[in-house]
Amino acid sequence: MKDTMKRLLAPALLTALAVSGLSAPASWARIELRSESTAPSRSGAHGDDVRARIAAIPGMRVLGERPAAPGQIVLDLAYRQPIDHRHPREDSFDQRLTLVHRSTWRPMVLYSGGYDLGPSPERRAEPTVLLDANQITTEHRFFGTSRPQQLDWSKLTVRQAADDHHRIVTALKKVYRAPWISTGGSKGGMTAVYHRRFHPDDVAGTVAYSAPNNTDDGDDTAYDAQLDQVGTPQCRAALKSVQRTALIRRAAMTELYDRWAQGEGKTFRTIGSADRAFELAVLRLPAMFWMHQPAGSCASVPTAMTDDQALYAWIDRVTALPVYTDQSLDRLTPDFHQLGTELGYPQYTTPHLAGLLHHPGVQDVRSYVPREIPLRFRPGAMADIDRWVRHRGSSLMFINGETDVAVAEPFRLGRGTRDSLLLDVPGGNHHTSIAALKPQDAARARAALLRWAGRTTAGVRAQ
Repeated sequence: MKDTMKRLLAPALLTALAVSGLSAPASWARIELRSESTAPSRSGAHGDDVRARIAAIPGMRVLGERPAAPGQIVLDLAYRQPIDHRHPREDSFDQRLTLVHRSTWRPMVLYSGGYDLGPSPERRAEPTVLLDANQITTEHRFFGTSRPQQLDWSKLTVRQAADDHHRIVTALKKVYRAPWISTGGSKGGMTAVYHRRFHPDDVAGTVAYSAPNNTDDGDDTAYDAQLDQVGTPQCRAALKSVQRTALIRRAAMTELYDRWAQGEGKTFRTIGSADRAFELAVLRLPAMFWMHQPAGSCASVPTAMTDDQALYAWIDRVTALPVYTDQSLDRLTPDFHQLGTELGYPQYTTPHLAGLLHHPGVQDVRSYVPREIPLRFRPGAMADIDRWVRHRGSSLMFINGETDVAVAEPFRLGRGTRDSLLLDVPGGNHHTSIAALKPQDAARARAALLRWAGRTTAGVRAQ
């Protein structure tokens, strides 16, 4: 279970940048793949057969093989995708995938992280473990190395990504004919739902963890209301107080920030300065705290008596200050482009910080995106997804944490939604799981998952 949750949710833990529940990738380090000609294979004749069948799929390449647990074969793949699915004969790019193979007769789990592959794409998601299934992990278009040489940002849309996944499912169903389940956490959960909106029959069911549903980017009152209700009054007051303390000591804090950045060779050209970046981090602080800090963390909130070094270290731990540098934002530009064009990006009201803010408008998503990249918001995209879920969605499972500010605007089921579940983890934050649900809810979730996958409880691991 521990490895499963790391795979699902470590991205948010490591960056704490989930401004609307969207977790940044666990690592941006490039994975060094052994070439097909030199990678040792320990999978024997069965592995050779799987490799051959996968390699025979038009547009698919086997890049290498990873060490695997007994009974598994792990292959790194590249699949040729059109840049624009409306014009598939024009330019294309290679989308990176990682396959964890158990058996062609077992179910297949389509896992979407929503970002790059990360350092361990072979880690199995919770539904994969529960079903003892195969898994295909996808790198989102335009993230990591899954990008064309020339980026046309207008082709980074939820529909184009959904079409990517549709082609992957269609191609791999030639080998894996058992039922498919899709899943993902945070932005990956959103990606899985968007895929279902446009290709509802590709998979038999979807498990979306901590998936935000920002249907009106101009109305962020739900986020403010959540911040006014979550936790205890004492903890909420402590967080507001530490925000004020941080800005009152702005000079000392930004000096520490600048000194760190210079020592690490980091810069702030996109956001503008260490001062702007620090103010932005402080504005996001309460949301990041409730989304990512474990239970009992209220006791660790600094007071006005905390010295500068300890205050800075705590803010860094909660808000992940390195994320606001150019070197991190460069890898996250596709994420913020999506936030600024379709997904939406909440901004929080902070009347308790009156007189302490120096940079009006710094919360706008444009702060994170280089000015030469256009941002033109399409307000109907998320409303369309929401309508589909409520009126036509089926076999959907949404699992949210009770204290998760990211899902202040959650997906909701409607009269037209069929065979679906909306479940909350009591006291849970952005890092949720079926295993963390109340026992009766966990049983319902597992039963639905097994039903969708056409499996019985025999031979399936329970957590």
